[in-house]
Amino acid sequence: MERSMSTEAGTRSSVACSIAPMLSVRDGARAVEFYKAAFGAIEVFRVEAPDGAVVSRLSVDGAEFWLSDESPEHGNFSPESVGGGTTRMILTVPDPDAMFARALAAGAHEVVAMQEAYGWRLGRAVDPFGHHWEIGRPLAA
Repeated sequence: MERSMSTEAGTRSSVACSIAPMLSVRDGARAVEFYKAAFGAIEVFRVEAPDGAVVSRLSVDGAEFWLSDESPEHGNFSPESVGGGTTRMILTVPDPDAMFARALAAGAHEVVAMQEAYGWRLGRAVDPFGHHWEIGRPLAA
């Protein structure tokens, strides 16, 4: 018998289930500005520590992700600290060529040029903080 946790506890939550990545970066305030320029991100939430460290929730047309300044004491390292990332972000947008160009203009570097492969129009860029972004859309859409 399949049971959900919310019904086992006898309560229903009004919180929707979601997964949103949290990127660790060096210089979180600068990262927020980069993602605004590169992807048109809107900052939805921000907490700033007295030392300037930032935790921010960003939205790109409703697709949300978080970022925070790295904190090695808590096991959160940026790609710059570990020599590369372990995750690639997939950003699906209606006009990937325009978004890719915008990211490059904001300071990202091309890893794989925009192309049609595997049923997608897709390119990959690395942002100034070491995170890789595949920007594309399915061709059948």
